[in-house]
Amino acid sequence: MDTLFGDLFQATEQQEATFADIILPVPIPKMFTYRIPNALLESIGIGYRVIVQFGKKKILTGIVGKVHQKPPAAYEAKPILDVLDSHATVNPLQIRFWSWMADYYCCHIGEVMNAALPSGLKLSSESKIQLNPNFDPELSEYPLDDRELIILKALESQEELSYEDCEVLLGVKSIHQIIKSLVIKEAILVFEQVKEKYTPKVEARIRLTQPFATDKAALEQLFIDLSSKPKQEEVVLKYLQEIPVYKDLSLNSKGLEKKVFTEANLSMSSLKTLIKNGVFEEFKIIVSRLDELEDGKEAVSIKLSAVQEEAKRSIKKQFEEKDTVLLHGITGSGKTELYIHLIQEALDGGSQVLFLLPEIALTTHIVGRLSKVFGNKMGVFHSKYSDNERVEVWNGVLSGRFPLVVGVRSSIFLPFDSLGLVIIDEEHESSYKQYDPAPRFQARDSGIMLAWLHQAKVLLGSATPSFESYYNARMRKYGYVALNQRYGDAQLPEFQLADILVDKKKNLLKLDFTRLLRESIQDALSKQEQVLIFQNRRGYAPYVSCDDCGWTPMCEHCDVNLTYHQFGDELKCHYCGFKEKVPKTCDACGSNKIVAVGLGTERIEESLGLLFPEARVVRMDLDTTRSKYGYQRILEDFGGGNVDILVGTQMITKGLDFDRVTVVGIMDADRILNFPDFRSGERAFQQITQVAGRAGRRNQVGKVIVQTRRTDAPIFHWISAGDYEQFYMQEMVERQKYFYPPFVKLIKISTRHKDFKAGERAARILHNLLNDIQVKKIMLGPEKGLIGKIKNQYIFESLVKVDRASASLNSFKESLGNILNEVQNQKDFKGVRIIVDVDPY
Repeated sequence: MDTLFGDLFQATEQQEATFADIILPVPIPKMFTYRIPNALLESIGIGYRVIVQFGKKKILTGIVGKVHQKPPAAYEAKPILDVLDSHATVNPLQIRFWSWMADYYCCHIGEVMNAALPSGLKLSSESKIQLNPNFDPELSEYPLDDRELIILKALESQEELSYEDCEVLLGVKSIHQIIKSLVIKEAILVFEQVKEKYTPKVEARIRLTQPFATDKAALEQLFIDLSSKPKQEEVVLKYLQEIPVYKDLSLNSKGLEKKVFTEANLSMSSLKTLIKNGVFEEFKIIVSRLDELEDGKEAVSIKLSAVQEEAKRSIKKQFEEKDTVLLHGITGSGKTELYIHLIQEALDGGSQVLFLLPEIALTTHIVGRLSKVFGNKMGVFHSKYSDNERVEVWNGVLSGRFPLVVGVRSSIFLPFDSLGLVIIDEEHESSYKQYDPAPRFQARDSGIMLAWLHQAKVLLGSATPSFESYYNARMRKYGYVALNQRYGDAQLPEFQLADILVDKKKNLLKLDFTRLLRESIQDALSKQEQVLIFQNRRGYAPYVSCDDCGWTPMCEHCDVNLTYHQFGDELKCHYCGFKEKVPKTCDACGSNKIVAVGLGTERIEESLGLLFPEARVVRMDLDTTRSKYGYQRILEDFGGGNVDILVGTQMITKGLDFDRVTVVGIMDADRILNFPDFRSGERAFQQITQVAGRAGRRNQVGKVIVQTRRTDAPIFHWISAGDYEQFYMQEMVERQKYFYPPFVKLIKISTRHKDFKAGERAARILHNLLNDIQVKKIMLGPEKGLIGKIKNQYIFESLVKVDRASASLNSFKESLGNILNEVQNQKDFKGVRIIVDVDPY
């Protein structure tokens, strides 16, 4: 009877409890339900970060997605352990956005959350040890060695030790085996100490105490007292010089950074004495890690041309009917000035603005221009920022400190609550696509959805729009505004084709540079003008090869050639990071004729140094811009005229605006054009046009030299004529004929496994099941991936072309989810990793 009443009481208590569905940073299909303890009911809500236990041992940071009274049917809800926030870190619109992204890109909402939240907002846990209260060394049946006894002795005086503490104590590099031994002997207990990763930056400051700050007589008496103590007197004088308290008493409350005294070489012992004697007091304040910008002062001074004014009027008029407008402005037409005016109007109306850019390099360049106008209203968000800096930008958006954010694709996850305008510059760029890990989203498309949720407007800007965006504009889904005139008196650059094969036959090709390109560079240098050289491959050479038998070193873990990097004299895999020294002899035939084949930015930099020894040459690629300010330093040097020739990958193709660039060289246009991708023509047109647009952006006419083996290829005629429309029409005939975007939606399904046969079998079974889904579609594959093995895992791919109709797409995705669960639940395929990529190219 007692048991019956106990069960009834427990059931009633469970029903009356309040529950929360928590978004967890793990790849599970649904939110997990937890019970909210009564003590936390008043301090919790949607968007709050909470600490929960997941599984037997895991402690995770979760986000409250929903609060309700319905207990879970399949399991007993565990209690929420604690609430981390005094206010919501995430707003309901963000959670809706995450849900959309999870559905559209066929992933889990926890994976979206993991990508969205800065690392600094997630918990970290540190393993620590403490004495087992039931352990008695004298009664223990296990012997203890000297190192174990040292740890136990330390725990007698300290309640807990971290693994790092133990390593320092014993002077060893790894403590895990010793800890494991002590756990088995039941001498210690291991526990997880949970802590937040984000820590505010604290700055030590000094200020005058009240009597001296407010009473002139007291201060005068102080100087009389210090007349025989010149070092202390110097400290007080320095403070008053920096903080004139009698002109403005409020300045004293802010105080002076302690480092000001050390930088002035003043006596720190004198400062300590003054603090001890009550003249100064030391205090600490939390300061921002972000570079503080001055108030913007140039908003009025940026005057638009008549053509730009007309474009602005047209954009605003089309925003009355369309949520999204495509601004098709040729390179150098002044799109940035237009953006600035539209941003100013949105901010004046009380709305937030998100300005998306594809590359960190471009962010660095454009921030300087925008900061002159918007100053400290603008936040910058990209991956070169530290975890703590990204949290401060996040909190700045939450608090309203940053109504304007300039950033790369991850900026779409920031906690906007009143977004009015989203600008996506260089909207055609492939850098907007996230390839790994999930969510594999397209920031342009996701930004449009984010704007829709906020009922905001979207402006897409490009000199070479993506075919999808241009198609949507032609179909009148988007508004369309053309800007066909360069700003001021600037003229479009002159294109010239340099035939590599002809120069090679005539023995005019030197270090991979044609005569035309060499002469153009020399001419620019003689006039003290600047040159850009574009090659979209970093490293010294794509690979090295045996000149006798053709053997090429391959990566041990991936199906790719190793790229030769002259710096360090090593071969590297750009997929898994594997590296090795360049072999002295051929592994196949023993020959010592190992030669570098092909062109990388490193090799081009070296060649330019030999051809133009007087020129200052700098390289800008992933290898030279790894540091936080790597991009900034290179661009500042180039903009300041300290660099004559800048060699770079695709990061130099967009948005850079330098007065003195008159020559642009494209080293190997054929490599872009011949890439095995249905978009290769589109991307070749975009990249060549974009990098060409860096030339002649003021009064001088720029020159673009395109090195190619196919001077008769029609695409070069369209590029040189700037005829985007004709190129688009020609390509769309092919796209429609063979069913490629924008006429269909693409979904790529990949299987990865360390065993070739298991991966292939899983791919075939999955492909057959997907083929049975009753929607309008075309299935291709499964085939071995373009790169068949990465990180010791074999890759097989199926490509699905699904009808664009949303009903077909949604139906396919729903069936796809069920099939994935069915396949992955099979015992034979437990180790197979299945990756779904929507809009993969």
